[in-house]
Amino acid sequence: MKTAFIGLGVMGFPMAGHLKAAGHEVAVYNRTAEKARKWAEKHGGQAFETIAEAVAGAEVVLLCVGNDHDVRDVVAQALPALAPGAIIVDHTTTSATVAREMAALLAQGGRAFIDAPVSGGQAGAENGQLTIMVGAEQASYDRVLPVIEVYAKAVRRMGEPGAGQLTKMCNQIAIAGVVQGVAEALHFAKQAGLPTDDVLAAISKGAAQSWQMENRWATMAQGKFDFGFAVDWMRKDLGIALDEARANGAKLPATALVDQFYAEVQAMGGNRWDTSSLMARLEK
Repeated sequence: MKTAFIGLGVMGFPMAGHLKAAGHEVAVYNRTAEKARKWAEKHGGQAFETIAEAVAGAEVVLLCVGNDHDVRDVVAQALPALAPGAIIVDHTTTSATVAREMAALLAQGGRAFIDAPVSGGQAGAENGQLTIMVGAEQASYDRVLPVIEVYAKAVRRMGEPGAGQLTKMCNQIAIAGVVQGVAEALHFAKQAGLPTDDVLAAISKGAAQSWQMENRWATMAQGKFDFGFAVDWMRKDLGIALDEARANGAKLPATALVDQFYAEVQAMGGNRWDTSSLMARLEK
């Protein structure tokens, strides 16, 4: 398909690369133009100076930007240049509210907006192994599925527009509690004088097993946090989930507590540390 990709950060850059490698025509735009030029040099696509130029004629426009405001801004710039019947696929983690707003806006002109947040981090994007949660009308989902499957290991339609973002909130809520639990278990093991590698070997194959334990225990034990999914991004995501919970009546006491723990990590200067830096807070 003829596609455009807006937002070439640590996630978008490799995702757009997978599209080009799979044979799709890819135009790119990034707020920092140099990053778009570097992508074009590496992958052979075409970089544009404006969003309108990048999306002109595209059947599918993919976004991976920062927040609700960024999504609204990109859509406003893209809309006048969008082809009839075009679909915007938003991989940004945003509120469900903005997803529904954008879906209603594009439907007015016979186009579609799909919320499709991802999980899997930078490594998942680079390896084409992302999990994608989609909120979309069935017909629009069917059209874009062959495109987004290029960089995914799992894609699931969760319901109508907004449902993808709500599912991503569930993902982040679950991760917050698990990371805190792993950090406390590791901290306890150290205080008890246990060999942390042996503790990991003993407990990681049973009921305590998790992705966070398997992939972050060792670096947490070494105090290494300068990689991965940034605390600033996690706090943004948890803030979205907590706002939604206040609206729908869900009770998230542990999530709210872990969010405050991340605020303490930020106060330690860990804004860009990986989310596993909850361990640093316990050992400060």
